[in-house]
Amino acid sequence: MEIKTQEATPEQKATIKKLHNEEVKKSKIGTYIIGAIICIAITFVIRLKIFDFIGSYHDLFEHLLFAGACSFAILIVSRFVQTQVAKAQLDKGLLYNLVQVTRLITYILIIFIFISFLNANWYTAAVSLGLISLLLGFALQTPIASLIGWFYIIMRGPFKVGDRIQVGSFNGDVVEINFLDTTLWEFAGNLMSSDLPSGRLIRFPNSLIFQNQVYNYSWQKLPLVWNEVSFYITFNSDLDWVEHTVRKACLEQLDAKTKESIPDMRDQISEGLVEDFEIKEFPFVNFRIHQNNWVEVLLIYIVNPKQSSQTRSKIVKAVIAEMLKEPSKVAFVSEGS
Repeated sequence: MEIKTQEATPEQKATIKKLHNEEVKKSKIGTYIIGAIICIAITFVIRLKIFDFIGSYHDLFEHLLFAGACSFAILIVSRFVQTQVAKAQLDKGLLYNLVQVTRLITYILIIFIFISFLNANWYTAAVSLGLISLLLGFALQTPIASLIGWFYIIMRGPFKVGDRIQVGSFNGDVVEINFLDTTLWEFAGNLMSSDLPSGRLIRFPNSLIFQNQVYNYSWQKLPLVWNEVSFYITFNSDLDWVEHTVRKACLEQLDAKTKESIPDMRDQISEGLVEDFEIKEFPFVNFRIHQNNWVEVLLIYIVNPKQSSQTRSKIVKAVIAEMLKEPSKVAFVSEGS
C-alpha cells in the first residue's frame, strides 16, 4: 500500500527554501558575526576612562555585551545546524518541525546565557532560572502544556500535516502544526451534513490532544476508510442479481488507486490487525430485514476519506440507474411506505 507522505504548507516550504538559499545564509551569518564583533568592540571601549561616569552600571553593561556576543555565536551555530537539517532527505513537513525544534533550543540557550551573565555565579543563575520557571509554570500552564503537546505530536506522530482527523468535536484536515496550536480546515461540522469542507478554519491548543481521543482517517498503514450506502427493496426482488449488480456498479465508480489498494488492505487485515476477521472481496453487500417489512441492501466499500461524499454520490446514481434497467428483478420500496 502506498504510504502517504507528509505534505507541507506554503509557509513551511518557504522556510525550507530560505535555508537552502546560500545568499540568505551568508547574509544571516554575516549579520550575526558583525553583531558579535560590535558587542566585543563596545566592551573594550567602555573600559576606557571616559566612560567612568557610568559608575556601578559598568559591570552590568559588560555582562550584557558579553551575553550578546555569546548569543550571536549561538545563532551562527544554530543557522548552520538548520541548514544541515534542511539538506536531509526527509519530508518538508518533518524538516520544518526539526528546524522549529532547533530554533526553540536556540532561544532557550540565549535566555539562559543572559540569565547566567547577569548573575554572579552558576548557582545563583540556576536558582534564578528555577524560580522563573516555577512562576511561569503557574502563569502559563496552558501554553506550556501546548508546547509539550507539540513535542508529542512531532515525536509520536498521532497525525501530521495533510491528515484528516477528529479531535474532540473538531473535524478537519491538518494544514499547520505550530508550537502552541494546530490548524484544521474543517469538514462537515454544524454547517454541513456531508463530508465536504465547510470553508472554516479551526485552531485548537495542542494540549487538547491529552484530553480527547484523536481519530485519524489518514493512517499511514490504512489510508482508506470503509464507507457504506443503503438501499431498500421489496421481498420479491432477486437478491443474487441485486448483489452482483450493486457490486459491479460500485467497482466501476472506484478509482484505480483505490482498487489497487484492495488486495493490500485484505493482506494487512489477514496479518492480524483484526483477529478472526476475513474479507474475501471488496466491495461486499449485506442484506438485513427492516422493521417495516422490506429488505435493506447495505453496500460496504473502501474509499479515500477526503473523497467519500463525491464517491458516495456517484455510487448511488450508478446503482439506481443499473437496477432501474431490470424492473422485473428488483422493486424499490414505494414512496411513503
